[in-house]
Amino acid sequence: MADGESGRRALAGVRVAEFGTGRALAYCGKLFADFGAEVVKVEGPGGDPDRSWPPLVDVGGGRRESAFFAWLNTNKQSVIAGPGDAARLVEIAGAADVLIDARAGAWDDPGPAGQPALKARFPHLTVISLSWFGESGPYKDYKGADAVVRALAGLVRNVGPLEAPAMLSEHQSYAPAALSGFSAALGALFAGGPGRRFEVSIHDANTLIGEFQLAVLTQTGAEEHRWGRNRFFPVFVTGVYPTKQGWLGVTAFSGDQWRGFCDMLGVPELATREGYANPTDRLMRADEIDALVEARLASRTAREWADEAIGRRVPLVVAPDMATLLATKVHRDHGAFGEVRIGEARFEAPVLPQRLTATPPTAVGVAPLAGAQTSTWRPPPPRGAPAEPRKALPLEGVRIVDLTMGWAGPVGTRQLADLGAELIKVEGRGYPDWWRGADYTDEGIAAFGYEKPLHFNWVNRNKIGITLDLTSPDGVELLLGLVRTADAVVENYGQGVLTGFGLDYERFRAVRPDIVMMSMPAFGAATPWAEVRAYGSTLEQASGLPLLTGGPDERPTMNHVAYGDPIGGLSACPALLTALLHRQRTGEGQYIDLSQVECLFPLVAPWLIEQAVNGQVSPRSGSRHPAYVPHGCFPCDGDDAWVVIAVTDDVAWRALGDVIGRPDLAGDPALATAAGRRAREAELEAAITGWTRARSPDEAMEALQAAGVAAGAARGLSEVVLYEPHLMARGYWQQVERPHLDLFHQPSPAFREEGTPYPIRRPAPTLGQSTREVLTRILGVTPAELDRLESAGVIGEAPVPLSARKPRSSALIHEAAARGREAAAS
Repeated sequence: MADGESGRRALAGVRVAEFGTGRALAYCGKLFADFGAEVVKVEGPGGDPDRSWPPLVDVGGGRRESAFFAWLNTNKQSVIAGPGDAARLVEIAGAADVLIDARAGAWDDPGPAGQPALKARFPHLTVISLSWFGESGPYKDYKGADAVVRALAGLVRNVGPLEAPAMLSEHQSYAPAALSGFSAALGALFAGGPGRRFEVSIHDANTLIGEFQLAVLTQTGAEEHRWGRNRFFPVFVTGVYPTKQGWLGVTAFSGDQWRGFCDMLGVPELATREGYANPTDRLMRADEIDALVEARLASRTAREWADEAIGRRVPLVVAPDMATLLATKVHRDHGAFGEVRIGEARFEAPVLPQRLTATPPTAVGVAPLAGAQTSTWRPPPPRGAPAEPRKALPLEGVRIVDLTMGWAGPVGTRQLADLGAELIKVEGRGYPDWWRGADYTDEGIAAFGYEKPLHFNWVNRNKIGITLDLTSPDGVELLLGLVRTADAVVENYGQGVLTGFGLDYERFRAVRPDIVMMSMPAFGAATPWAEVRAYGSTLEQASGLPLLTGGPDERPTMNHVAYGDPIGGLSACPALLTALLHRQRTGEGQYIDLSQVECLFPLVAPWLIEQAVNGQVSPRSGSRHPAYVPHGCFPCDGDDAWVVIAVTDDVAWRALGDVIGRPDLAGDPALATAAGRRAREAELEAAITGWTRARSPDEAMEALQAAGVAAGAARGLSEVVLYEPHLMARGYWQQVERPHLDLFHQPSPAFREEGTPYPIRRPAPTLGQSTREVLTRILGVTPAELDRLESAGVIGEAPVPLSARKPRSSALIHEAAARGREAAAS
């Protein structure tokens, strides 16, 4: 525990063992450790190889170690044990509640320290088995790297300029996998009973990141291609633009945002000009619009534009470099950064974004030197045999009221539903989840268009759907009745919407004192930027990621159409589970303030730490890698065909040289090390390109992987659904039936128990599908009262047409707030 900490931690008393190496493993362990669990990290002789990862800090006596590694391993203990020291590994695993295991092949290792033997010997132990591609399928033995798994997940080919894909070379794939593993482990701890074994594929976990575009392309059949830097089908305007001073992140694709943005630019007439009102039409005129936007934005600073946009509710933000991000007062005041210590070194780094207000993660982290506890660690008293029977799903019996819309909130609650919780999704007939679409004309309603978007159906599976009009007293009281019976409430409404209904954490706590409530604001619930309008694209822009992507002379490059949404959702599930586990053990509920932009800080952490340590960030290097040489996205035979190749060590380099028919390069002593290859990187890239251009991406990948070289075809998003053989072989896509849709595919959760994906138990609910059943079963509402509520428009299964809707800002909302205050006071 760090100096000066109170010791009041959500996971205090939980024991975790960490075997293997890799950033997904380390971050999963960090999530446990920073919430107070006792984490024992087992390193091989000489220490974890990631201790040499730049940037380096002096830990004492001139010895230099990785600052990024230190951040990933705060508050852990380090014990040295080699592969042959099976007795020590068995001892450490047996003392743990959870084993996070990233050892290659450990899942079928017949030895005493393999997962089968450990699970048989220690029935209480939950195992999270992490690997690049999982334990089955044609890629299970493939060599992985960060950019390789992202390429195969469809996250590379459609990003960047028209000429070639642009990609961050590292540090993007580890967090989705770690968060998925952490969620599964917390679910198992919450369930009690015998331990479970979850398999988490880093490839599977990253496939989730592209779900929105996967769904749109699958359903529309639109032609898929790379649209250009900062351009993503089917929306525009979104991008990062130069101003008088600094870069400005712009998102203006809804009608209101586009009109507000045009008004800010002084061209209000553009908003309604033919061919400009629709976001997809604007994408077809992107060059023309970009030129106009850049000319207008040059008159003011990025900060000035962003400040004006707050009042106008237009999603504009400063896109910071790492120095600016680290110095941003709003983030610092919100506690986004803390101190990391290793040996004699001290530096700033991100604090975990899962901000549990009663039991927060530690803001000061002390990382161990290699083997610091080898001679002193002793196994604690063993756990007793589990007495409780195994539940079919870990979160059976948990009830959560889901007040989320869009992508980030629903994908977070989807994971809770996948783990077995009863998710009651609450929508209004007048304002359903906006991911259902926007066509609420009489014709659109008659065609049930609001039931058909595939992206809505993907993120809301396994949930129960009801409708309540929260502008009415009846709707508010019914919601409070449900909260009275629930374990948690999750909301991601815009700032002020929930309080406009007279509802907040204190109101919920008045009816359920131990309730756990999570809000998912863009920039923190109580910060000066709480009113900033934001989407997933806005959050990526505000995190600084675009200023890290691309070549040294290129403009900032976004990595995703809405990166903040899936990352925020993946971060939300473990935040709520941590609070629920604490509540289970103590009876204490709490409020969670999950700042969505801070959820992206782990993805910029290496560069932010470099800024903190060195006072600057290394120049951007395109698809090249700081340690792997060569590394990049190489053209193949075919239209826009690419393969990502990562030479992760010197052995892989020699193998690559042989595969491409260049034994002269493979045997050249000057190229035997990464440093030597760096001096001739352009020459080596040209040699590789000469070979890849004569082969398809799959041919190149298969030949290189057969020789032990990490390589992955850069899949198009439609290929991930319709073609990707590894996902198909692993049963990743599950077929589901639902009213108003033909048979369609659903993606599986990234965690699977004993090698099998959890089944999709129910499709996404139709609007108000279970309102009567839920209100009767849980609240005892009579049929006559249900009829009255439906007649009054409080409940129902049909949306209110646009022509009959009440304005969001109507006096009814203010009246609801007044009623809420009166009820709370009484």
